Amino acid sequence: MTRRALGLLCILGLVVFCFTASAQGQWPDRPISMIVSYPPGGATDFQARIATMLAGNDNFLGQPIVIINKAGAGGQVGWNWLIERGSKDGYNMTAYNVPHFIAQSIVFDTKYDIHSFEAVANWGADPAVLIVPKDSPYSSLEDLVKFGKANPGKVTVNGAGMYVGHHIAALQMMKACGIQMTYIPEAGGVPAMQSVIGGKVIAGFNNLSDAFRSQDRVKIIAIADLKRHEFLPDVRTFKEMGYDIDDSSVNFRGVAFPKGVPKEIVDKAAEIFPKMFDAKGTLAKMKESGSPVRTMKRDEVTKMFQDRQVFLTELLKDLRKK
Repeated sequence: MTRRALGLLCILGLVVFCFTASAQGQWPDRPISMIVSYPPGGATDFQARIATMLAGNDNFLGQPIVIINKAGAGGQVGWNWLIERGSKDGYNMTAYNVPHFIAQSIVFDTKYDIHSFEAVANWGADPAVLIVPKDSPYSSLEDLVKFGKANPGKVTVNGAGMYVGHHIAALQMMKACGIQMTYIPEAGGVPAMQSVIGGKVIAGFNNLSDAFRSQDRVKIIAIADLKRHEFLPDVRTFKEMGYDIDDSSVNFRGVAFPKGVPKEIVDKAAEIFPKMFDAKGTLAKMKESGSPVRTMKRDEVTKMFQDRQVFLTELLKDLRKK
């Protein structure tokens, strides 16, 4: 290779490097697509829209975030799509749900696990609550457990899919309460709520935020968390009532990139998103809608992923025993 040719290659390489660095430094210069792996109107979709509504402001991203719903299989359709087909240029993100995607990656042959995502930030932690229709003859957990023990397998309980937080709460309830229930996975929190309201199932596990907004149509009889929640101060936890059900099913929600997005973009997003989640306008909308907030930064989310992976592996090993 001649000196001239070598020099041209070096110049070309420098131009490409500078262009790439410049493009990354300007991120984002167009709208960002965020995959929500659940149907419109559910807690994840509803909260994702609130959490990102200020993205277009110049003091945050300066570009809007466009929500794209890819629902199915308890979230697997959307997350599999992101990992297999999503771009790695910072313009495809996802709203993650924990324990959902971690539990699914343990049980099923998914395209994703905790190493497939670049955590950015967490906006909330939504406990699972046990609900029954407003006109249900069961007004308490004790009523439902009594019926379940007298009628093994007759209690039908639904949730937003397989091995999502709702399913984990149901598995824990069966073990802790000593009853056999039939779990019915739905396509998401919205259809699960509709089935409970319509009396298609005896009970259901759903998000506290969705149940909070549906109190005129359902009775909330227990919370699967370590303590009562400020939005539902009169609803007792399972633990308060003597049943060993912890916070394993609490739904952590936040945003992540697929692995492979340039570090400069991930770092910039990780700096901006927590501030956006904690903005006064965002917090006011979250509170108004009964959506529990728990802001966590990138390193905290990464550690949470790792800790929940270890914990859920053991928990599911125990809960799935015949």
